[in-house]
Amino acid sequence: MIRLAHLSDIHVTAPELEWRTVDWFNKRFASWFNFRFLGRRYRFRHGDEVLLKLMAELREQNPDRIIFSGDATALGFESEMRRAAEFLGVAGSSISGLAVPGNHDYCTIPTAASGLFERIFAPWQHGQRVDGQIYPFAQKVGDAWLVAVNSCTGNRWAWDAAGSAGVPQLERLQRLLPTLTGGVRILVTHYPVCLADGKRERKTHGLRDVDDLVAVAAKGGVSLWLHGHRHHPYFISAGTVAPFPIICAGSATQTGCWTYGQYTLAGSRFHVHRRIYDPANNDFRDDETFEVQLA
Repeated sequence: MIRLAHLSDIHVTAPELEWRTVDWFNKRFASWFNFRFLGRRYRFRHGDEVLLKLMAELREQNPDRIIFSGDATALGFESEMRRAAEFLGVAGSSISGLAVPGNHDYCTIPTAASGLFERIFAPWQHGQRVDGQIYPFAQKVGDAWLVAVNSCTGNRWAWDAAGSAGVPQLERLQRLLPTLTGGVRILVTHYPVCLADGKRERKTHGLRDVDDLVAVAAKGGVSLWLHGHRHHPYFISAGTVAPFPIICAGSATQTGCWTYGQYTLAGSRFHVHRRIYDPANNDFRDDETFEVQLA
């Protein structure tokens, strides 16, 4: 039996941010305006408190792996990234983890190219790779494989929050998957396959090459897709939009959403136990439970 904890979209910020002049003329300014004046800061006003409670719960439960599917930060600053990693216990924690970046972590093109996320979250990015490239990588947990794909890119325009796996990474994924021996294969990305109702994400907010990634994953025997990006949790059954089931973790820290997933894998039986924060008791409680049969 394998026990996993899946959390996402915590959007941690920091008291002091490393603003540079160029940041007022790229996508970071638009992201800051959204954060400061359009409600995002208010929606995450209890984020630190909820995250502390969540991590205390995980340390007590000690799952075999924490899966973090991106958006550690609000604006992709180094101070935010380091603070988020500290909250999550990335360095020196007794719990192993797997992490992929979110579009906020790759807020600008220079930030994405800098490798900042990869350096700070390096303890949660060990694994089996192809050609020495960071992505994709696969971690074996018991008899199962967690396969991390970076679906994010730095974008130039304020309105563009889309992502892409890219042809080189898809080719490496195509080579990596056949090398993984035995057990189920669980794909982890930031971006979803689709919305909760099965419809496509709009072009400026979704995964540009989603069809290509689904095709490579299906051919490589992926049994389940886990992701974040959308702040309300949902489940898509196999055969609806992809040949495998899809689970969105939702946001662990947004007010009114603040959920994360506890998963138990026994053979091909995948038990999902969703936990939700209860502000009245300052604690997490059970929300929804269901089981999925994996191929």
